[in-house]
Amino acid sequence: MALITEYWTLDGIIILTILIIIAYLYMTRNFKYWKKRGVLEIPPTPFVGNFMECLLLQKPPSYFLKDLYERAKDEPYIGFYIFDKPFLLLRDHELIKHVLIKDFNIFFDRYATGNPNDRIGHATLFFLKNPAWKIIRTKLTSFFTSSRLKKMFGLMLECGKHLDEYLDSLKLNDKGQIMDVRDVSSKLTMDVICNTAFGLDVNTFKDPNTDFRRYGKMMIKNNYVRGWEWLAMFFLPGITRMANLKLFGEETTVFLRKIFSETITRRMESGEKRYDLIDILIELKKNNSDEEVEGFKFDGDDLMAQAASFFAAGFDTSAIPIALTLYELALQPEIQSTLRKEILEALNDSDGEITYDMIRSLSYLDMVVSETLRKYPSLGFLNRMTMQTYEVPNSNLVLEKGTPVYIPMLGLHYDPEYFPEPHKFDPERFNEENKRNRPPCVYFPFGEGPHVCIGNRFGLLVIKLTLIKILSKYEVTPCEKTMIPMIADPTTSLTTPLNGVIYLNMRKINTAAN
Repeated sequence: MALITEYWTLDGIIILTILIIIAYLYMTRNFKYWKKRGVLEIPPTPFVGNFMECLLLQKPPSYFLKDLYERAKDEPYIGFYIFDKPFLLLRDHELIKHVLIKDFNIFFDRYATGNPNDRIGHATLFFLKNPAWKIIRTKLTSFFTSSRLKKMFGLMLECGKHLDEYLDSLKLNDKGQIMDVRDVSSKLTMDVICNTAFGLDVNTFKDPNTDFRRYGKMMIKNNYVRGWEWLAMFFLPGITRMANLKLFGEETTVFLRKIFSETITRRMESGEKRYDLIDILIELKKNNSDEEVEGFKFDGDDLMAQAASFFAAGFDTSAIPIALTLYELALQPEIQSTLRKEILEALNDSDGEITYDMIRSLSYLDMVVSETLRKYPSLGFLNRMTMQTYEVPNSNLVLEKGTPVYIPMLGLHYDPEYFPEPHKFDPERFNEENKRNRPPCVYFPFGEGPHVCIGNRFGLLVIKLTLIKILSKYEVTPCEKTMIPMIADPTTSLTTPLNGVIYLNMRKINTAAN
């Protein structure tokens, strides 16, 4: 005889049904959380909330949040759910300004987090929590001052010579050659990162299979496993811990730990000074070796994490904007010609020498890059978490402590109220008059407030230098392999072209005739 009825099969069906009902009631217990608080919400689906397309890796999270932004027109915010947890999406730029800047003391931590057991990932500046975050950021800021950038610029130019030699070796004729411009740009940015931050001349143009490049590509590879790992770190921190995820991947973590440990040890033993990131980390290690802040130690993996994060964030988040700028210029030859004219005139005035001050003087180049970052921000959303109960300004809404708050950067960047014809590539959006007339906190490709990307000026300098190097001698045009329109890869949370490639035709031009 069975437990409930006379038949084990029937008992099994009854028990399974009861378990399903219990699971359903548990996973829907928070639904209508926002509705009860007078907040517009998107009706969620049991067990997955509103996150199904992202969980199936059918849509990048930036575009998912952009869709929510567009569905809540005229609303200051909108509620949504991931599984059973309530999240709030902000739309109003004044409210966004409060969260990112004015009320930073309540929103100082990101909701995204790394796995505490993966110290080299968890202790990165991006995931690090206060008060350790504030201390480390203050210490690392000295690496990105104007004086340091000027000193590093010479090293960037040396890496630029590697690019020149590589393109010259291809002997591009009038017809040109089809190239993956993302591959070209990532080689240069890898060289720049290794040289300026770690004192290593890797020259990936000569040796594209160098360990740095091989493990770097492994770290950012786009597949379903890495796609779910990124989703967990940005939206599901509990799973990050339970699944013991590694921010940089298993093999890459081992490589990064080994190479940076060896570099720091060698530098300390030799006493050599290069005034790069390694020197700053050595200084932190020497001056704070006995100090510990909220579990953060100025030694071992916690210190290595700062080098690893700079390596990870530096080369690909600069390489992709370079490639996407070339892509847009290939589709807009008149804009490309205008930019090339500005570059060639500046080079003529400087006797062909590229200088730090010259790059900063190129206003149209700055407008072009700004427009690329509007259409394709590296990370198309920001996230914060309420560290205490928060009364939302100019409303009756009160957010409970621990509420995840997301800001749809991509939605704001494509809002026709701020950027008319948002799908059009138009650098004039960033002329001085248009910038003055635009409200704050509607354009922030590097974030905003105290959490703004610490390396934004470094990244912009690398992007602009590379574009000058290429466009002063070469013309890019679409080819039969060019993806039109550009499609974002849904298997990653970062802005990446589908399949990770951007094919264009590149040909040598007669600069004397331009």
